[in-house]
Amino acid sequence: MPELVAVDTSDPTQFVDHMLEIWHAGNAVLPIDHRLPRPAVERLLATLRPSRLVDAAGDVHRLSTGVPVLPGDALVVPTSGSTGEPKGVIHTHQSIAASARATNAGIGTDPVSDRWLCCLPLSHVAGLSVVTRALLSGTPLQVLPGFDPGAVEYAARNGATLTTAVPTALARIDASLFRRIVVGGSFPPSQLPGNCLVSYGLTETGSAVAYNGRALDNVELRIVGGQIQVRGPMLLRAYRSHEPEGRQALDEHGWFGTGDAGSWDDAGRLVVHGRIGDMINTGGEKVWPVEVERCLLRHPRIAEAAVIGRPDPEWGQTVVAIIVPCDPDDPPSLGEVRDHVKRELPTYAAPKVLEVVNELPRTLLGKIERKRLTACRS
Repeated sequence: MPELVAVDTSDPTQFVDHMLEIWHAGNAVLPIDHRLPRPAVERLLATLRPSRLVDAAGDVHRLSTGVPVLPGDALVVPTSGSTGEPKGVIHTHQSIAASARATNAGIGTDPVSDRWLCCLPLSHVAGLSVVTRALLSGTPLQVLPGFDPGAVEYAARNGATLTTAVPTALARIDASLFRRIVVGGSFPPSQLPGNCLVSYGLTETGSAVAYNGRALDNVELRIVGGQIQVRGPMLLRAYRSHEPEGRQALDEHGWFGTGDAGSWDDAGRLVVHGRIGDMINTGGEKVWPVEVERCLLRHPRIAEAAVIGRPDPEWGQTVVAIIVPCDPDDPPSLGEVRDHVKRELPTYAAPKVLEVVNELPRTLLGKIERKRLTACRS
């Protein structure tokens, strides 16, 4: 049976070389984020059970608790690892190829004139998908060891035409240097340069399944009970478990429930409201944090914002705004924030509590870590 091989290296070129060698041998790859603390890595290995580990020096270590994969499996991508129980998403060579075809078509990639730049971690599907769509389309590829504004702009001035960025990174570069930028990782600001595509996708979908609210080729989207569901050839095969077959992720008709709430706008585009579990119920009214955050970010004195619900004995939950002000010495008051929100959203969506912090906790891909904000007061 084919094996799962973990690769733990901070060198992106070395990682790609190892990945291709492992694939050539008929095995699958488990990318390890080299920035994880050692206990998190050990937990990841114990849960996802690779048979071998390739370390940063290129040495191969045989692991006694390995569980095989199925023929055709290519990647097992962790969905967590620094917090919570790690869960491995199994993608096949077929699902990777389907994702690459759909995203390249949606972007309009030209292998002759374009060059992909990857500046995202290869331990996550966002970075991996840049590499795979370049390799499978024959488009030139440059991989950086991490995001550095100067290095990204230098690459763009020297031939890179396409890249993927999270909103916090996008704000630190001259977007006009690229022909096209795919923006993902967290909810983007309402105003983006015209050469940007807003991506919607998950680890389980292999990469984007929609750009600017429109489904990509061979992707079906539907809303069932307020939840976004996806069907298409780029979906995961299963979740990793102690059996090669894995744990089923799709229903009997091939649909995957994303756990995201969504709706359709008047033009038939997908609108993503956020994780269903993030919805705030205050006094029987539903408040989506993302809508309030977008409103807050239009305040001229707010640089970053997160909105969460905290338990309240009277209202069930109360809306809390946690902001990073543009000027730490001159943050807006709660009254100013409430008035600003009430000009755009219903009164019940206006925060009743305001907390000012120096920075917001984020994942490696720029997503706000709401659980950390909910668990403790700043």
